[in-house]
Amino acid sequence: MVNLETTFAGLHLKNPLIAASSGLTNSLKKIKELESAGIGAIVLKSLFEEQIESHSEKLAQITDYPEAADYINAYVEMNHMDKYLDLIRSTKSECNVPVIASINCYKLSRWTEFAKTIQDAGADALELNVFVINAGEFGDTYLEDSYVNIVKELKKVIRIPVVIKMAKNISNLPGLAGKLKSLGAKGIVLFNRFYQLDIDVKKMEITSGPVFSNPSDFSDTLRWTAIVSGRVHELDIACSYGVHSWEDAIKGILAGAGGIQLCSVLYEQGLNVIENMLTCMEEWMNQRNFTTIDDFKGKLNYANISSPSLYERVQFMKYFSSYK
Repeated sequence: MVNLETTFAGLHLKNPLIAASSGLTNSLKKIKELESAGIGAIVLKSLFEEQIESHSEKLAQITDYPEAADYINAYVEMNHMDKYLDLIRSTKSECNVPVIASINCYKLSRWTEFAKTIQDAGADALELNVFVINAGEFGDTYLEDSYVNIVKELKKVIRIPVVIKMAKNISNLPGLAGKLKSLGAKGIVLFNRFYQLDIDVKKMEITSGPVFSNPSDFSDTLRWTAIVSGRVHELDIACSYGVHSWEDAIKGILAGAGGIQLCSVLYEQGLNVIENMLTCMEEWMNQRNFTTIDDFKGKLNYANISSPSLYERVQFMKYFSSYK
């Protein structure tokens, strides 16, 4: 009999499918619906540092008194955080799936203390999304150093698992993943999705690009899951960017992932897609006589295939040689 139970970042999951941080995980009602649909774990909607700062700035504009502005900033920040902690508590009290809190930030100092309150509120783990783009104003290792420093500080104050949602623009992803593991990170998520921008040529203005990922985006996620899984042992990986089907979930696990985060596909196909994916995964496992996720997890990662170059550039000429 097929058993889809697995572990990710030290958490026991009834199946590998994880609801990624999004508007679908920002209320108890929606989270209950995801649990009823069969999801294996929940990543709560991220608490965005920029959102808190923007709200504070708008309210502070109505006063000319610095003391009042300071009070407003402190009040807004505390209000956002209290609501987030309430969501953690209510979810833990009424749901049985693992609850992973999420912080989206670009500064180190503000979040280490709040991380402890997240732990105390009952979160099973903390996912940190360090949203930094180096546009040339920082040194070459600024982004990597940001990840390293924040994990160092977080591990001083919390004991729950820390998971880092990684950017695609890391120069040495396996090297950084190894550092984060040595510092105590329990897992990484590949990858975060930066805000997509576009240009309106009629108005000559910057505008927003597509909100959802595409199935073609999964190729990079798959490649780096396989490479990091094969090079950095005992660090859990979740595939996130570009997952749109049950086949993607199977591919991710074959490449070494322990969790499969779903976001765009839930918006586009609805929550029923969770049950459909689980059913198809079970059928695929039955056909190949796999009874557990561990039977095929990492079977095709960088360390377990005869020619690791298949994940590297050597395939480039072969790929394009068929096009005359």
